[in-house]
Amino acid sequence: MTTAKPPIGFLGLGAMGFGMASHLVRSGYRVTAFDVFAEPLERFRALGGLAASSLADSAKDHLFYVVMVATAQQAQEALFGDKGVVKALPQGAVLALCSTVPSSYWVELEKGVREAGRGDLLLLDAPVSGGAGRAKDGTLSIMAGGSEEALKRGKWLLEEMSDVDNEKLYVVPGGLGKGSELKMVHQVLAGVNILAVSEAMGFAAKLGLNLQKTRDAVLRDEAWSWMFENRIGRMLTEDFHPGASALTIILKDVGIITSQARRQGFPTPMSSTAENTYLTGLRLGYGPHDDAGMVRIYYPDPLSKAISSNEDPGQSRKVNLVLKLLKAIHLAGVGEAVAFTKHLDLNFAQYFKLVTTAAGGSKVFETEGEQMYRFLDDSQRNVSAKGESIDNLVQSLDEVMEAASQVRCSLFLGAEALSLFRFAQAKGFGSSGVSNVISLWKRERR
Repeated sequence: MTTAKPPIGFLGLGAMGFGMASHLVRSGYRVTAFDVFAEPLERFRALGGLAASSLADSAKDHLFYVVMVATAQQAQEALFGDKGVVKALPQGAVLALCSTVPSSYWVELEKGVREAGRGDLLLLDAPVSGGAGRAKDGTLSIMAGGSEEALKRGKWLLEEMSDVDNEKLYVVPGGLGKGSELKMVHQVLAGVNILAVSEAMGFAAKLGLNLQKTRDAVLRDEAWSWMFENRIGRMLTEDFHPGASALTIILKDVGIITSQARRQGFPTPMSSTAENTYLTGLRLGYGPHDDAGMVRIYYPDPLSKAISSNEDPGQSRKVNLVLKLLKAIHLAGVGEAVAFTKHLDLNFAQYFKLVTTAAGGSKVFETEGEQMYRFLDDSQRNVSAKGESIDNLVQSLDEVMEAASQVRCSLFLGAEALSLFRFAQAKGFGSSGVSNVISLWKRERR
């Protein structure tokens, strides 16, 4: 005898939420969704979903409920407002918040649930990663935290939306907020690497390089990142309106990183530089545009007008400058992300597996991430001097910055990375391997 699939309530039909909810419908679930906009509700109904007339209607009689809104503020208003979700859910319901929110928000959410007299609800902290395409396919990476009972009751729902075959449901020990912390440290890499694509290609355009050939060089080099491969197509075709991933989304995520870092007293220079640069894009009106459009900060003219001096004998040297810039930015970003992971006492093996199969991935993380973590974990001063030294990297970055100065190209992340590597030199790590940039975040024992 086949057990009937339970009905699911769903809030938030944006790019990610629509994909997640429509996947559940195609998987045979009766999904009742609500959104403040009529258009996605109509599309959802056309796919076979049910469109709720109100928040309460979407929650009533649903023992399993998914929230996928943009911000913690939106979640708070929807959950606890008049005729909100929390009041309408049935006794013992599982409530999964899949939005990217600060881990500190879970203190406020739990308090609100208790004050509403709904201590019976089982909460899941379950932010997702992977983009709209994987949401639609049900192959998201999900970072889940919660009580043992909540995970036991709701794990099947998260498995339905994640890539279970490739083990992309990460159950994070430590309770509510830990899933959000794991997502946050992943976004350190995502936030830096997204902007690095624009910085590198804007620099390439200013240098007069053939952008298609520069792209190809990056894709086969150690300068590769998942974000570069994902964003470069939209960047070169200038597909920014509306694009696939709005600038405001990554700005929100990076803002969570820097805010939480301030709470923790933890330095995040690369994320802070990225945030300030994204804010410049927001000021210029790029907020709703694809984040690949940040290249206009560096090269304001259409990329199609970029000079391509194919006969220039210095093309190869200039391409190498772009590759060196990307690798240095990735190294500094990886150092920041790995150190923050250690600071939050998250499981690094779990983090490594997440990043190498998700949007924050890069060749640099794969080759240097574990080395950096070992440096933080070991009592020895210098884990390894293999590969390129910090002294050599600083020399290369000096060449990059000089070339950028000559073509009047700002390199915000590159300049911050150079400062960090110079600080590592000042601490006596110049002759050491580049992974020893992590020394800047290592706390000395007293």
